[in-house]
Amino acid sequence: MADPEFTLLGDAIWLDFVNTARARTSPAPDTLPDGAAYHRWAKALKLRSDADRCELATIHGVRATLTELAEALDAGQRPPAGAIATINALLCAGAGVQQLTRIGGEWRIRFALGEPPGALGAVARSAAGTLADPLVFVRQCASPSCSLFFSDDTVNQSRRWCDAHTCGRDAWIERRRGLLR
Repeated sequence: MADPEFTLLGDAIWLDFVNTARARTSPAPDTLPDGAAYHRWAKALKLRSDADRCELATIHGVRATLTELAEALDAGQRPPAGAIATINALLCAGAGVQQLTRIGGEWRIRFALGEPPGALGAVARSAAGTLADPLVFVRQCASPSCSLFFSDDTVNQSRRWCDAHTCGRDAWIERRRGLLR
């Protein structure tokens, strides 16, 4: 997904959220310095913006907690308990109801959201989905100049770069220069 203001290469909403404080350059600029930027980020991902209901400190706190989660998953460590608590708190904030639904000729009771989740709720659902899927791995880009995270769902978990055309090409050029000199 191309957006001139935000780098959206994480392949998961929550990783795109974490990447708002990371970049391909150092130092990484914070692309969510205010509520208006958070609103634009939510709209870029086609999420329902909750910028008017969320304090900027809360948004940054959730991002910092999810950054710790991404770093732990990239390192092959267990998810931090604080990250799980944050995700669960955001998931609980969504309003919904139990509904009787006919599925395959049988009646079932299912939970239905009362309204679409706000952006932070969507971030939490995305993170929960990644944690619940044993075939998805979180990786940090292998390019030395890039700090972006992405999800790797390849069969043999071989993806190394957030974007093969940018970071992968740059790494190939650097390796080639090392061999040619």
